[in-house]
Amino acid sequence: MSLRDLRRHVGQLAIVGFPGHAVPADLKRVAAEFDLGGVIYFARNIVDPAQVADLSRESADLAQDWPLWISVDQEGGRVARLRRPFTEWPPMITLGRSGDERLVEAFAAALAAELRGVGINLDYTPVLDIHTNPKNPIIGDRAFGETADVVSRIGASMVRALQKAGIVACGKHFPGHGDTSTDSHLELPLVEHPPDRLNAIEFAPFRAAIAEGLGTIMTAHVLVPSLDEDLPATLSRTVVTDVLKQQLGFDGLVISDDLGMNAVAATWPLPEAMVMALAAGCDAVLLCNSTLDEQVEALEAVIHAVEQGRLPLARVEDAMMRQSRVKTRFAHLLQPPTTNLDSIGHDAHHAIAARMAAFL
Repeated sequence: MSLRDLRRHVGQLAIVGFPGHAVPADLKRVAAEFDLGGVIYFARNIVDPAQVADLSRESADLAQDWPLWISVDQEGGRVARLRRPFTEWPPMITLGRSGDERLVEAFAAALAAELRGVGINLDYTPVLDIHTNPKNPIIGDRAFGETADVVSRIGASMVRALQKAGIVACGKHFPGHGDTSTDSHLELPLVEHPPDRLNAIEFAPFRAAIAEGLGTIMTAHVLVPSLDEDLPATLSRTVVTDVLKQQLGFDGLVISDDLGMNAVAATWPLPEAMVMALAAGCDAVLLCNSTLDEQVEALEAVIHAVEQGRLPLARVEDAMMRQSRVKTRFAHLLQPPTTNLDSIGHDAHHAIAARMAAFL
């Protein structure tokens, strides 16, 4: 890859957030120059289903050589960007308590129908963390359960059903955010387990999901001293490349959690963090709440790091190859979106939500 090609495609390494209910004109200009990897929606981007469908068509039109990830955090419970008239789902702990894989499949199919109905193709779910610490302020009922067996079984079922129904899944947060007592949005949490415990417990749900063909995995901004004494998982080559890609054999797309979260941003400026995340083995990074100028600065930093030899060009080429391979694998799901607003808040979906709520 030449430096000219790098400049043209470096945006593929970023999934960006933006303000407003339509794609900003400035973002269209940046996408034309840098060929973005994708966009992520937040509540600030949402008015109603018809508007979201229009936004997805606009976002899809940003594509240059490859289609975009049009993505959202729509787990259920307290993490849901799409509210009524979209179906409002109970937290995922209900599925784990039910133990009913048929209910998981019904939920996944209904969730996928509503997301696809407004042009979304990637959902940052399921949470594969195990809720082993009752003092955890950020995972809690987002997890399927408190044991590796439950989270592995229900998580794998969720991945299988969601991707069968037309939405690419993202398992999170590797190497495990369940046994922490702080919130990585605010500070850097600590996971104090030895490698054998991590391999037996925390990694188990990810291993099961990988076996089901999980398309993407999101890293956690947590410090695991037994794996890397100095760097949070997102920025650690040991965690991302040696453990996730090589030891666990994950050949899909590794996406960082938002690099603007305080666990990373309090120490590493956004441009430096993006370079470090890519060097560690992340294949794409989330730039959720940064300004467009900051996002461009981060992309330029990648180019400069390659020019200066601080970031191997081969690592960038590998990230882009993975991006291409995963997008090719799911090409049938990344076609220009078609609107199907009839699926939004369907009575059958409310009935599934009610079945889940019985396990609250």
